[in-house]
Amino acid sequence: MRRVADTDLLETLATAYGFSLSYRGLTNETVASPRKSLVTLLQALDVPLSDDPSEEELSEALDAWQREWATRPLPPVVVAREGEEKSFAVHVPEGAPANVWVTLEDGSTSPVYQDENWNPPTWKDDIEWGEASFHTRGDLPVGWHRIHVTSTSDRADIAQECTLVVTPRQLTTNLDLVQNPAWGMMAQLYSVRSEQSWGIGDFHDLGELAVVAARHGADYLLINPVHAAEPFPPVEDSPYLPTSRRFVNPIYIAVEDVPEFKLLDGETRAEIDELSADLKALNRSADFIERNPIFDTKLAVLQELYYLFEESGDHEGFEAFIADQGEGLVTFARWCADAEIERDSADKHHIAVPVEQQEELARFYMWLQFVADRQRAAAQAKAVQAGMRIGIMTDLAVGVHPGGADASTLRDVLVPGASVGAPPDGYSQQGQDWSQPPWNPYKLAEAGYKPWRDLLRTVLSHSGGIRVDHILGLFRLFWIPRMSSPANGAYMNFDHEAMLGILALEAQRAGAVVVGEDLGTFEPWVQDVLRDRGVLGTSVVWFEHSPVDGRPLGQQEYRHLALSSIGTHDLPPTAGYLAGSHNALRDELGLMSDAFEDIDATDVAWQSDVLDTVRDTGCFDGTDLAEKEFAGLSRDERGDVDELVLGLTRFIAGTNSALTCTNLVDMVGDKRVQNLPGTNSKQYRNWCVPLSDKDGKAVLIEDLEGMELFRAVAEASARPRR
Repeated sequence: MRRVADTDLLETLATAYGFSLSYRGLTNETVASPRKSLVTLLQALDVPLSDDPSEEELSEALDAWQREWATRPLPPVVVAREGEEKSFAVHVPEGAPANVWVTLEDGSTSPVYQDENWNPPTWKDDIEWGEASFHTRGDLPVGWHRIHVTSTSDRADIAQECTLVVTPRQLTTNLDLVQNPAWGMMAQLYSVRSEQSWGIGDFHDLGELAVVAARHGADYLLINPVHAAEPFPPVEDSPYLPTSRRFVNPIYIAVEDVPEFKLLDGETRAEIDELSADLKALNRSADFIERNPIFDTKLAVLQELYYLFEESGDHEGFEAFIADQGEGLVTFARWCADAEIERDSADKHHIAVPVEQQEELARFYMWLQFVADRQRAAAQAKAVQAGMRIGIMTDLAVGVHPGGADASTLRDVLVPGASVGAPPDGYSQQGQDWSQPPWNPYKLAEAGYKPWRDLLRTVLSHSGGIRVDHILGLFRLFWIPRMSSPANGAYMNFDHEAMLGILALEAQRAGAVVVGEDLGTFEPWVQDVLRDRGVLGTSVVWFEHSPVDGRPLGQQEYRHLALSSIGTHDLPPTAGYLAGSHNALRDELGLMSDAFEDIDATDVAWQSDVLDTVRDTGCFDGTDLAEKEFAGLSRDERGDVDELVLGLTRFIAGTNSALTCTNLVDMVGDKRVQNLPGTNSKQYRNWCVPLSDKDGKAVLIEDLEGMELFRAVAEASARPRR
């Protein structure tokens, strides 16, 4: 019986569509992409194949693909770098003239120049298509332009255009940081509360935390993604599995900061005060954060405030916001409204809702985005006014919930039949399935990358910087056939010149710093590309080692163009990591393929090597740890945990990295795991842990400056000026 896995045609077709036939695995071995999975993933891209395709099917699919690219008048999009000419192919009926020009963003035009092209013509639909090559000028300004082609003949009349994007050669917003390094604070916004919070951190708390951080020398505050979750309870806890990456989660709205809150009548205000008092009482609890009752209460009160806004609010500002956000906001709000109507109609036997009511409900969801946008702007203004050079740095998640708003409104440029994840690695030995539908690279290009651009523009608004989670996804993503095992995944390669270039363009226009989280499985050249474009990578002390002998990197060996830190949100706080809490928890949940004792022993040995490197650098000088040999010691024999954290902080602060980051949990002695990759909410309450001290007592913003450890770690985080 013929086996699909043995056909060269399948490999050729998969490669043509951008799939890798293999990747480097956990122990640097070559792992072949499962051939059956390649068929399934090609089907997810609408390639007409059966489950066990014949050679004829594969040949026809490959021929159709090649003819499509050899006969289209213009490419779907052309991406050029600033200061460089860019070549592209044009197809018109053989022998017909091709008139080609560029319209710039400002409305002016620019000529293009024809190059030699001797490629043979291609027949399609009884037309013989010829190919011509052109190139743009090398002095075009950065921005979004259009390429046009017209051609008239007795066989076809052509009049088409496509997007031309000219991207920055290098991201200049990042370059100053190399000469003037900065440090910042990392915090999970939902976990950081104040006395006035409604049980969860909000945008008012964001501004207040930024002010505290700035007083202690921080130049930025990096927070978790604040992307929109479901429009009403129950909501997803993970900020990395949003319903929309473009829009904001209204749960972070500080209700009492909404202007209309002051207009409430006495009776209504008393009722709301009673509701909020119950939520404010939660601020001093170290129990897991329960989002659903908090969000339910907030939405009820925000609905009351919306009625007041409709009567006397800033309608001019609201309409300007809607116009600025465009159709994307309208479709998102309508999706939210439809979801609410569908929920309510289930209890009312599907009673039809008038169109006017639907539009009014959608307007409420747009207003929530308007309020959140203004509060984000206020937080960034506070941060800058307090002296931060960068201010708020927001996080961009890898993808979206498969049943969410973006999955619906952007379905034409996504691949619902695939799920993004990660192959097995040392931290998650069974691999990871994040359940998120990936971009369809071809449909995204056909759309001129507008969905990617619009997403970035909204996320970058009111942000001094952006951290791109798993920036390797702009180069390639691990696609898993939906409902399959991560072991069955294959890598899809993306046009990183376009994805990364557009990120640089929009960030530069926003005046924002860009950090890419480049951890995990990747090819070494990826970091070279990030460096050449001026994008900061990510270095974590526990993951940095010499490629020659495997020893921990020395302080002066860290990358200049990087954000360096002790840990990440996917690791426990440093106190917990040193105690091995991640290993104990993974063992308890059955996530380890190898014996706990072996993995933990390896972890202890590596941590000791790192601590010895920190000691040799002098970062423990003046303490009892200065002469200690950590190799061979157990976790309990290492010494004072606070001193270990301070020494590690000094070590990172003294690196060459443009940015360093100190985790707020390390500044208060927190130990609990915030997120355990590869687990779901039934296994562990990821993303629900409030900020707490070493004794498990909740810590509020008002407490921070009175904590000796907070002040000491902030002092240890200070960067040397160059």
